[in-house]
Amino acid sequence: MKRLHAAAALAALCAAIAAAAPCATSEISVSLKLDAIDYVAGERVRGVIDVRNTSPDNISVGHADSKDYLFVEVYKMADMEELEKTSRRAFTARFRLKPNEGQKLEVHLADHFGLRIPRRYLARPVLVHRSIRYEGQPVAFDIVPGMTISGAVQTFANRDGLMREFELVHWSRRGTEHVFLAARDTGASSRAWETRDLGPSMKITKPIISIMPSGKVTVLHRMGPDSFVRSEFWSMPDTLEFMLAETVRDPETAGQARVQELYDSAGGVKPVDRPWWKFW
Repeated sequence: MKRLHAAAALAALCAAIAAAAPCATSEISVSLKLDAIDYVAGERVRGVIDVRNTSPDNISVGHADSKDYLFVEVYKMADMEELEKTSRRAFTARFRLKPNEGQKLEVHLADHFGLRIPRRYLARPVLVHRSIRYEGQPVAFDIVPGMTISGAVQTFANRDGLMREFELVHWSRRGTEHVFLAARDTGASSRAWETRDLGPSMKITKPIISIMPSGKVTVLHRMGPDSFVRSEFWSMPDTLEFMLAETVRDPETAGQARVQELYDSAGGVKPVDRPWWKFW
């Protein structure tokens, strides 16, 4: 029943958009394309806004003399309640468009809205030009909790009572299992950090998370039959930064490969040259 109500609400919203400004969309169009259809809670929810200007006017957004605005509206799909914006930052980089020009702009929805509660959402891009709203089609996406693999807790010697809980979760993305690292502070302060996609993962080996006293956090997960990905983070009381990701060989298969390389470089094993009547 909830799905029927949500579908009806989406259909009504799309119909309202189509009826509101049929002429305006022929001159200026705006659309939103997200990287995925679902995101693990804490991801930034990246997308690209495409603005096309076929009007005779210039469009300017984000500059000191700009009178145009570009933003995204996000709704809970279950009841179409609009989410409040949680930041004062601009949604995209500033830009100008002359007639018959277009622009693609990166946007991260979770930087502007609280999108950590698992549910389905709708996002609609809007460009305001000369007090007219040019609205794009709503795009649906899901926030999911992911499936927990393992976790670890970090404490800080110089910050009493602060604990950082790390959690490794996996979720399917574009038909491939991925592993994600989520982190949340508890105790003296409460803060949820960005969840990061560490890439494709094979379930035959359980990912490992290690926390060093220096604050370095590493995650090792199997990417392929003979390779691992080593992801490194720098975790301090007031920061959690991604540093690097590198591919490393499986120690077992790497050792076998090295033996094969030595064998090949030596030309293989040559037969012993003995007379035919000697068997020893």
